[in-house]
Amino acid sequence: MNPTDVLLVGGAGVLAGAVNAVAGGGTLLSFPALLAVGVPPVTANITSSVGLLTGYAGGSVAYRRELEGQRGRLRALLPGALAGGIAGAVLLLLTPQATFRAIVPYLVLLSCALLAAQPRLARALAAHRHGSADVHWAARAGVAVGAVYGSYFGAGLGVLLLAVLGILVADDLQRLNALKGVLSLVINVVGVVVFLVSAQVSWGYAVLLGVTAYLGGTLGVSIARRLPPALMRAAVIALGTVVGVVLLVS
Repeated sequence: MNPTDVLLVGGAGVLAGAVNAVAGGGTLLSFPALLAVGVPPVTANITSSVGLLTGYAGGSVAYRRELEGQRGRLRALLPGALAGGIAGAVLLLLTPQATFRAIVPYLVLLSCALLAAQPRLARALAAHRHGSADVHWAARAGVAVGAVYGSYFGAGLGVLLLAVLGILVADDLQRLNALKGVLSLVINVVGVVVFLVSAQVSWGYAVLLGVTAYLGGTLGVSIARRLPPALMRAAVIALGTVVGVVLLVS
């Protein structure tokens, strides 16, 4: 790990943490940075998941007020999140590097599409509350499916979970967003535990991402108060689209 690599991955970590705090999609920054310094695709994805875990934890702590009274929902949704998180992580470990490398461009572009749809989705969810205050079986199934995807390739997980919760659970969007944050944390923790057993973690970069993403997440809260989230979201989508296209044609 030379100074240039440290600057590239560390800078990506700060930006990823800030982006996750403001708009989501930080993996679209950390993952390409790891590829750029020569980390193999599967190892880069795993290392990114491990390194960005601190940001999810910070978000859940910040949302503790909105989480009050949601313990029952969390208990109902946790089994699906745990099972899906384990399944997605195991599926990733069973995927050969070459196969994952071929799939990655499409996953990156899918994540960009999800991130682009996030504002419209949020408006739709705020305007229409067809769900129930209770946790329907469809919500549990949706969380489980989202967990498989999130543990396999993390970008866009929050958008998927918020869509499921917003459609199927009747509550204020901020409270659902807080619930989504805890579920995202659980899914990533479970995935990281599986990844640690596999020993496919580039620890130097994981620690670097962990520190810088935490700093970026703290900075992101400040940015969120000043910078329109749409601006940062647009920048991440543009960068992610370029990365996806480059990976597709390379």
